[in-house]
Formats: sequence, structure tokens, C-alpha cells
Amino acid sequence: MSKENIDHKVVKGFGEEWSTFNQSSVSREELNKIFNEYFSVFPWDELPDECVGFDLGCGSGRWGSFVAPRVGKLYCIDPSIDALNVAKTNIKSKNTEFINAGVDKIPLKDSSMDFGYSLGVLHHVPDTEAGIVSCVKKIKIGSPFLLYLYYSLDNRPKWFRIIWRCSNALRIIISRLPRFLKHFFSSVLAGLVYLPLARFAKHMEKRGKNVSNYPLSSYRNSSFYTMRTDSYDRFCTRLEKRYSRVQIQEMMEKAGLSDIKFREEAPFWCAVGFRIF
Repeated sequence: MSKENIDHKVVKGFGEEWSTFNQSSVSREELNKIFNEYFSVFPWDELPDECVGFDLGCGSGRWGSFVAPRVGKLYCIDPSIDALNVAKTNIKSKNTEFINAGVDKIPLKDSSMDFGYSLGVLHHVPDTEAGIVSCVKKIKIGSPFLLYLYYSLDNRPKWFRIIWRCSNALRIIISRLPRFLKHFFSSVLAGLVYLPLARFAKHMEKRGKNVSNYPLSSYRNSSFYTMRTDSYDRFCTRLEKRYSRVQIQEMMEKAGLSDIKFREEAPFWCAVGFRIF
């Protein structure tokens, strides 16, 4: 029997995350801004009328809530029942079907979908490359697949990567703590690290500075709730892998995707490709 491409402790952790941060306190305006950043390279105009697609690792449903009204049908897939329950609350569109499954057991016919996407998910499974292959098999030839994986800071200066290594050591410790302690420490980090650095970057940007390499500058216009959510996501997940732009392109090509286009701004490296085989 082949080994499952899933880490059940990670799945449990994400169920806890979305039960804690169900996105009810985030404004639609802020969520829409983040959604547009992730989907900036997505070829909406090339999708057929009444298209059918899937969201692999839908989590709280925050992105599905924007996709569903634009398409014919959306399958929201997640291995966590707790996450799906939150998604059912956040996605109001009746053209949505919720499926409890992991990436290696997607119960959709191969070559049946007009599009698919997986954002911030497949770096949390044991075999990321196999996960991409599983997703691409479900879309039709010529259809797009949108992917976001944590990046390896390959476009950042050395000092930036050193800071990340220190934070990663902290993640390894915090992610193994009991739930209430994970919540406590991630919230403390959001308040003492995320918030001041993000607001400092915002202040410097107003003074005309280029803040693209400032730590956590991508949160400069974010709410504290979003910072707390992402701090929990960053420091409380046991399994995390990171990939360079070159590695992401190679995995997408091996999975059968071509004409790959990357977003050139944060979030790095969000990319879309079209299935060719």
C-alpha cells in the first residue's frame, strides 16, 4: 500500500487555525485586495462560460468566496472537517460543493475540470511534487492551474534569509506546543514583531522609501487580525517546505504545465500554468 501524501498532525493544526481565525473579523475589502494579489496572473478571460473547477486546500473558504460567484461550479476540497465547516459559513454561493479529502484522494474525474488552484497548501504535504501532479491530472488539457508555494527567499538579500532561519527555529519549537500556547505565542509575535515592523514599513513608504526589502513590509496595509492569522499560520505549522522560483517552475513543468507565468511582486512566487499533457 502506497503511503498517504498527507500529514495528519498538520491537518489537525489547520483545522484549529481556521476554527480560531474564521476570517469573520476581516473586512471584505481587505480580503478582496489579498485575493486580487494571488489571482493577478489568473486568466479569467480564458475560462469557458459556466466553467467548473476546484480549490484544493480551501481552508476557511476565504478565496473560494470570491471565486464561486465568478464560475459555474466550484469544488472546495480540504482534508480537515473543521476547516470545511468554516468554509461552508464563509462561502454563500449555492454553486459550491464541499469535499473532505486529501490531495492524493481527490474524488474528481481526471481531465474533467476547467481550472484549479491551490494557494499556500502543497508545501505542507510530504510530497509537494506529487501533490501538484495530483491536481494537474484533474484539469482538462489547455486549462489553467494556479499555484502558490512558500518561497525560499531566493530574491532576498543574505541578511533577510538569516532572519528567516532564526524565525524558522522558533517555528519548530512553537509548532509542537499545545494549542493554547501556540495561540498565545503567535499572537504575541503578531503584536511585538509583525505589527511594529509592518507599520514602520508603512511609515517609511509614506516618506518615499522603497520598502520592498523591509521585513514584513507586505503587511504594512493589513489589519492586525490578518497579522495574527498569518503569524499562527507561520509559526504553528509543523511541516513547512520552501522552494525557489526555478524549483517551482520545474515541478510545474514535470506535472504537465506549460506557459508558466509568475507574479513579479509579493506574494512570491504565485504562478499559473496550462496543462499540456
